[in-house]
Amino acid sequence: MDELYHWLALSDVPGIGRVFYKRLIEAFGSPEAVFSASPPELKDVEGISDKIIKELKNFKPDDKKINNELIKLKDSGIRLITLNDNDYPQNLKSIYDPPPYLYVKGGFKNEDRLSVAIIGSRSATNYGRQITETISKELSSLGITIVSGMARGIDSFAHQSALDAGGRTIAVLGCGIDVVYPPENKGLMARIKEAGAVVSEFPFCTLPEAANFPQRNRIISGLSLGTVVIEASDDSGSLITANCALEQGRELFAVPGNITSRMSKGSNSLIKKGAKLINSADDIIEELIPRLKGELKDLRALKNKTAITNLSDEERLLFDNITLEPKHIDKLTIESKMPASKASALLLNLELKGAVKRLSGNMFIRSC
Repeated sequence: MDELYHWLALSDVPGIGRVFYKRLIEAFGSPEAVFSASPPELKDVEGISDKIIKELKNFKPDDKKINNELIKLKDSGIRLITLNDNDYPQNLKSIYDPPPYLYVKGGFKNEDRLSVAIIGSRSATNYGRQITETISKELSSLGITIVSGMARGIDSFAHQSALDAGGRTIAVLGCGIDVVYPPENKGLMARIKEAGAVVSEFPFCTLPEAANFPQRNRIISGLSLGTVVIEASDDSGSLITANCALEQGRELFAVPGNITSRMSKGSNSLIKKGAKLINSADDIIEELIPRLKGELKDLRALKNKTAITNLSDEERLLFDNITLEPKHIDKLTIESKMPASKASALLLNLELKGAVKRLSGNMFIRSC
């Protein structure tokens, strides 16, 4: 707690934003060492002016405020993970202006370095929901962690679908970690805590004010290898996250939408400006191959294993009749001795699980 005191205190020094905070930690190793550094030593840090040095040397921490925050941390069981901690996410640590520390419910795992953000409109259409659920589940089946902002609409669908697929997900809040927003996501937040992490850079009791969300958005993209935009109007906050992803050197993807729909204007515009158009999780994976390096093979193996082991009895019956040679749906229906409508529905399930692939002319082959 003594160490955390200094982390909280340094963030209160006037003139020290996230960029200078990171530089100071890189130079001196800890906030306590920053406070103890001499003016000449501080002057050697890029961008640190005489005014900031004076603020540091004259700074008197607000003991009551900081100690109240530390008491809340202790009483709530919420962790404060700092830039110096081993489990601080490496993807996030590498951006230009990472948060010096994160309030965390749940926890990070090493596998979370393979993360993809899925974001979009709070007023999602049925199309947006369907696409979000499909892509989120497909990525989760590969062992990819889904990152989003736990807002209504696309964000919530992304988190829920990852959890339903047995995957991990990370929710980044634009408020204090003790504030549930939107309130109807209380149950979702509890589920995420058990199978991922809920994180915030804001102090306890911080309300979800509009100014907080651009800050929140850079963390969403910063945690992720790439960001997927699904349905966004031309004034959507998702476009801020998209810009953050580009500034951070991360991949940007967008799902095309109806050109007459207001909810697709922003995402379609991103595609016109160079975002990669995607139709499936495979499109995302193929673009991320250079970043995934040798781990892609392991992801493919996991996908194949998951696809053929998590089958219902009816799905197994149909799957056993599918080979690496294309077969028409009519032939599969006859061989499996089930109604055409039933076979069609099961084939769709097998597609979503990645067990089979649909070819032109209603032909099907095994994917694994």
